Amino acid sequence: MGRYRLAQYNVATLKAPLNAPESAEFRNALDHINTLGEAQPGFIWRAVGEGFDSATPAADQDPLYIVNLTVWESAEALAAFAYRTEHRLYVRHREKWFQTRRGPSYVLWWIPVDHTPSDLEGEERLAELTANGPSERAFDFANRFPPPLVKTPKSI
Repeated sequence: MGRYRLAQYNVATLKAPLNAPESAEFRNALDHINTLGEAQPGFIWRAVGEGFDSATPAADQDPLYIVNLTVWESAEALAAFAYRTEHRLYVRHREKWFQTRRGPSYVLWWIPVDHTPSDLEGEERLAELTANGPSERAFDFANRFPPPLVKTPKSI
């Protein structure tokens, strides 16, 4: 992948507050699943703190709106975690805890190695994917795009 990494942003709206009994199974698995993800080959970074840890939404964020922002070496590494570890069980049963969403619930895009993505960037890319469909700027697993080509200076 060279000079680019894969950013991943996903969102969901809880059916019940995180501290409600209906959300307990999801809530009780958060730390374990986050730790599992961080231990996966290809994992680079995960946004943490207010607004990213589901237990502490940002002051201006709907407490039912859950966001996750991570960076990976490749789409293959992220897919291996999302669909071939224990995490897949939570993906399969998401309707137990989350409202049905119109449009995509996640977006992927390439970032330079030295760039740290933000939630605002994630929201913009998700909106772009929703409005325009997959592109080099915003895509999903079914419609992957390769990282941008690294331009090298021409020899004189």
